[in-house]
Amino acid sequence: MHAMQYEITLPADHDMDTIRHRVATKGHLLDAFPGLGFKAYLMRERGRHRSPVNQYAPFYLWNTAHGMNSFLRGPGFQGLVDDFGRPAVRHWTVLAYEESPDATAGGALPRAAVRRRRTLPETAPLSAAADELADEAGRLTREEGASAALTAVDPRTWEAVSFSLWADEAPDDAGDVFEVLHVSAPEREKLTRGRQW
Repeated sequence: MHAMQYEITLPADHDMDTIRHRVATKGHLLDAFPGLGFKAYLMRERGRHRSPVNQYAPFYLWNTAHGMNSFLRGPGFQGLVDDFGRPAVRHWTVLAYEESPDATAGGALPRAAVRRRRTLPETAPLSAAADELADEAGRLTREEGASAALTAVDPRTWEAVSFSLWADEAPDDAGDVFEVLHVSAPEREKLTRGRQW
């Protein structure tokens, strides 16, 4: 599985209701996209949850590389490029993915997301770092209000990312906090739970 995110940083005085409207009118277009486990349509506003910027930053979890590549070459991503310019797209190989019992039982749709990125130290054995990251995904989904969590690694830069979805408010001290505007999850039931590598 592959995690992917790009960030569109907007001016400090930008009316973020334009992003809410964009997602309200276009978010459903990926509700049946092949190969997509889920897309969380995320935004953050300057001054809320310690955010230094206004930003639209959707996060994807792909079941297949083919689905990810089809999206990047397709009309939906091209529409974003036409409106905002071509963003740098970060992507990571998923190390572990977990869901809370509430999520698998059809709990509330997430309202918040948390992302934490960090570089793995060169001195740390990769097996130990992988164990720690896999444990982190499981630990996050045991916290009250969490619905899903993943950890992933970019082996080019050895950057690790932890991403979690929350039914209500997310803990402010856990990383970058985003508002979830919509979730498209056409192949969520196909996502492999547990450790991937």
